Amino acid sequence: MGHSLRPLLHGALDELRSGALEIHPSVLIGCLGLALAYGWAVGPMARRLGWTEVRAERWRAASWYGALVPVFAALDGPLHELSDEYLFSAHMGQHMLLMMIVPPLLILGLPPTLIRRCLRSAPVLGAARLLTHPAVAFVAYNLVFLGWHFPGAYNAALVNHDLHIVQHLMFISTAVMMWWPVVAPVAELERIPDGPVLMMYVFAFGIPTTILSAFITMSESVFYPFYAAAPRISTLSPLQDQRLGGLLMWIPGMLIFWVAITAVWFRWTREEYAEWRQEARQAAASGI
Repeated sequence: MGHSLRPLLHGALDELRSGALEIHPSVLIGCLGLALAYGWAVGPMARRLGWTEVRAERWRAASWYGALVPVFAALDGPLHELSDEYLFSAHMGQHMLLMMIVPPLLILGLPPTLIRRCLRSAPVLGAARLLTHPAVAFVAYNLVFLGWHFPGAYNAALVNHDLHIVQHLMFISTAVMMWWPVVAPVAELERIPDGPVLMMYVFAFGIPTTILSAFITMSESVFYPFYAAAPRISTLSPLQDQRLGGLLMWIPGMLIFWVAITAVWFRWTREEYAEWRQEARQAAASGI
């Protein structure tokens, strides 16, 4: 039986090698478009509109352009081929990049001066406040995340490329909504001040992810027929592949949330310490 499987295995590996070198025009155009749009917005567009205060610090530009690297890596090349054709675990790695790494980098890349200029429009400000409201973000993110992981929706996206694109766009957009209160560049859209409440907000976002990933990891049956029928290009069985995918969602995903909670804590304590020092200086100056 092992000899009969070798031709299938070699055929799958040959297909993987050829697919790993394929560049999808839509992904390339999308990444280049985002890069050019950013450069245009903070340069020629700002100058043409007289927005002289709009500047993109080097670290912000690096954050924006850096976000496009995991986008391209996730949606093209070996990871994309493994995700779309062979391994559920690779697909979970792809989703972690698109939802946990890309969104905060994109947000941090936006110059606050540019955001404030855009928010001077009342309709834009109203829409932005609605979309970045913590309750709206929480519901939207978790409905999209959990909904797309139901077997029917998940398998439908795997066999329909256009639907798969919609899935990824929904993942990224709702993840941006979710991350916004955590790394908000402007106070105008910041609904949760740094401190315990914001840390609880981040912790709460990790709960549905933990429940789903634990359920997938500890299940005794394969949820996604697409991957059960896929050619085996590793020693992992479909169930082992599913469990590995659940662990990738569970452990690295929770680590990212805990890193975010830690960052919020340090930011909060730094602000509290600065406020305490200011009050101490004022008290000393007044002779108290």
